Amino acid sequence: MQVIIDLLPVILFFIAYKKAGIFVATSVAIVSTLVLMLIVWIKRGKIDKMLMINGAVITVLGGITLLLHDKTYIMWKPTVIYWIGALALLSSRYVFRNNLIARMLGKIIAPPNNVWDKLNLCWVLFLVGLGSLNLYVAFHYDENAWVNFKLFGTTSIMFIFIISQVFLLKDYWIEHPPAA
Repeated sequence: MQVIIDLLPVILFFIAYKKAGIFVATSVAIVSTLVLMLIVWIKRGKIDKMLMINGAVITVLGGITLLLHDKTYIMWKPTVIYWIGALALLSSRYVFRNNLIARMLGKIIAPPNNVWDKLNLCWVLFLVGLGSLNLYVAFHYDENAWVNFKLFGTTSIMFIFIISQVFLLKDYWIEHPPAA
């Protein structure tokens, strides 16, 4: 369910794009992200850091897109998000000595520390690569191809990457006793 909620602004962007073009879609993405942030804040009393960063990036780059009437800025948005994620993983591990991947997944898998480090590095490289691929598609293909890639391509690539990691990490799953 969380995945659908996280994808909702992207899905709404896609629908708005198909009906009214890139600038209306950008407006829809900004508004839907801000509404999502408000709903999360009302329900939980706080907004997740990644949602906050996404909200800031979509508002700034989307706002510049609308202000200058230049789609380039909104096309950079996924790359900026992926690269911020990669930077956060790198800096948390090597500057603050805190592996964010281990913090997020530590309750479901228990690999040795060197595997956590490899997993962290895999995510960094994946996010840098996905951000680079977004730029390649954005600037080497037409706008429609980029929009389709943004929803279907990146989602599929992310899904395949996560599933491959599930299989690679299967030996480290923590067994939970069945509920009584």
